[in-house]
Amino acid sequence: MNNLTNKVILITGSSKGIGSATAQLLAQQGAQVVINYASSDEDAQQTLDAIKNEGGNAIKIKADVSDIEQVKAMFKEVLTVYGKLDVLINCAGIMKNKPFNEVTQDDYTSQYDVNVRGIFNTMQEAFNHLQDGGKIINFSSSTTKMMLPSYAIYSSTKAAIEQMSRVVSQEIGRGITVNCIAPGPTETDLFLKGKSQEFIKELEGKSPFNRLAQPEDIAKVVQLMVSDNSQWITGQVINANGGIV
Repeated sequence: MNNLTNKVILITGSSKGIGSATAQLLAQQGAQVVINYASSDEDAQQTLDAIKNEGGNAIKIKADVSDIEQVKAMFKEVLTVYGKLDVLINCAGIMKNKPFNEVTQDDYTSQYDVNVRGIFNTMQEAFNHLQDGGKIINFSSSTTKMMLPSYAIYSSTKAAIEQMSRVVSQEIGRGITVNCIAPGPTETDLFLKGKSQEFIKELEGKSPFNRLAQPEDIAKVVQLMVSDNSQWITGQVINANGGIV
């Protein structure tokens, strides 16, 4: 029996990219998926339609994870519809790459609000509402180890997520695991925006597979981490980067 059958899984930032691929894959495995998004109703609807066209079970909820009241309302809706929540996957994030001396106060604040405060908000709600034996998976990034120019603020938000996750894994109890997945360069709109073909080719060459990851590559790592087979893994960062670092 597939151990995702009837699991209720909330995935923030799942209207497109890695989040959307993850939502679709987990729904195929029998999970009941909650698609969270902040702005693009069209993308969220496309993800929802793709799941339902394959016979899957899903709903979509618009909520800005940086706003605690919207997060509380989202969790309340999940519990109203499904009666429980088994897994929280935090994919929501933004990236604004600039040379360090050009970063504005808004660039700094907006990235910390979504990338760090957003996970803080959802994990606090998970403390009270996640099922015993549940799972929390937070998305970090392999950029924390790559020291790429223009990534100072984005990478620092991801480093904060990793440390927050380690500490929460020791506090939450009830058999709940807390881990991070740190993808390497992945072919999504968020990653490709503003990057030259030369730079992309350079990154491809850093992996022994000579390519960027596809969203589906990362979704398969999530699938492993939400399965019952990962129950003895907690407080860890899983580097899903094709050997790039």
